[in-house]
Amino acid sequence: MSYQCPLCHSSLSQQANTWCCSNNHQFDLAKEGYVNLMPAHHKGSKNPGDNKEMMQSRRAFLEAGHYHALRNTVIDVLELYLPEQAESLLDIGCGEGYYTSGFAEALQAHPSLEVHGLDISKVAIRYAAKRYKQCHFCVASSHRLPFADRSLDGIVRIYAPCKTDELVRTVKQGGIVVTVTPAARHLYQLKELIYNDVKLHDMTAEAIDGFDLIEDKQLHYEMTLGGEEATALMQMTPFAWKTSDAIWQQLAESEQFRCEADFSIRVYRKR
Repeated sequence: MSYQCPLCHSSLSQQANTWCCSNNHQFDLAKEGYVNLMPAHHKGSKNPGDNKEMMQSRRAFLEAGHYHALRNTVIDVLELYLPEQAESLLDIGCGEGYYTSGFAEALQAHPSLEVHGLDISKVAIRYAAKRYKQCHFCVASSHRLPFADRSLDGIVRIYAPCKTDELVRTVKQGGIVVTVTPAARHLYQLKELIYNDVKLHDMTAEAIDGFDLIEDKQLHYEMTLGGEEATALMQMTPFAWKTSDAIWQQLAESEQFRCEADFSIRVYRKR
């Protein structure tokens, strides 16, 4: 499947190690195998997305298997709802590729399926592309996906933002969007360390114009973490910036830290 040029939105074609469009905009293929489709003037900062430390913490935590149940649940709904002749699946906000690679390995019933991962973090995409050669990775914005109209059979969004207009534009009729968001008690015990009044996550299902909600399920379980794993998990969260040195030390010295994982997994089909 071809990419779209982020500058003029015409189709890109690969020529050796370069992706080019008819207007002669060019994007080099990195040695790791990914392409950077994030023009400098589209960035909100010099290096948007997860930095190296955050990415390594995320990889260490995920590889310990604590979110393996989530990955398997998403794979189950993809196997159930992805169109039979699906050719293209996009993982938005894919990070270092933990979920993306799992999808590619598991969905063997779709032999023509190309699995793509997209993230704004160049550091994360570099690691993903270097490790998972069965997937296609790009650095790009989720607010303007570098794919043609009605070119995707499925999109997975695990915590990742994306404009509704882009979902409508890029997903084929009958295609699906799978979203994963925090359910009510997700990481409650971590939040208790930071906030005096812990608020439960709102579980109202997102409405996506042009799509029907066809599956809405919850995955809840307790994790038992060592100090290093608890620290890595906190590093992955948006409230890491509010964590005091004392709490970081408390987590690091924990022999066992029990914490709830609570996810809402929803499937939407395009009308």
